[in-house]
Amino acid sequence: MLLRGKGRRDRVVPIAKDLARALTSLLSERGIAHHEPRLIFVGARNERLTRFGATHIVRRAATEAVPTRPALADKPISPHIFRHSLAMKLLQSGVDLLTIQAWLGHAQVATTHRYAAADVEMMRNGLEKAGVTGDHGVRFRPNDSVLQLLNSI
Repeated sequence: MLLRGKGRRDRVVPIAKDLARALTSLLSERGIAHHEPRLIFVGARNERLTRFGATHIVRRAATEAVPTRPALADKPISPHIFRHSLAMKLLQSGVDLLTIQAWLGHAQVATTHRYAAADVEMMRNGLEKAGVTGDHGVRFRPNDSVLQLLNSI
């Protein structure tokens, strides 16, 4: 699916079959042909849905879900949280940073790298996979000559 996202950058993203069916149904309801370049999600006056409008819709849906999912009441919910959660899920599933960068539309991989740096559990698992456990013997104890050298610096 071709999407225009943050920074008005276009990108093609794969979507799940159930989402494709839901979008096809929505297009049909609104009388929009599959390849017609029209807005699908619109705001109050049939204008482009702003990020503020999208945030409002997501937060309203989260509020409505609280009676069945009480834990949502204490969570910050926003489109950005969905974006971040997807990026973390992809990363934890072994998807490489360049693919995630393309998916999110980041101009530089350094921006995407922040997701990798944020996941301490993934770092811990990486150390375990590499065989670095932290129990490799005795702690270094410098002798007098090493201490004298360090003190003279």
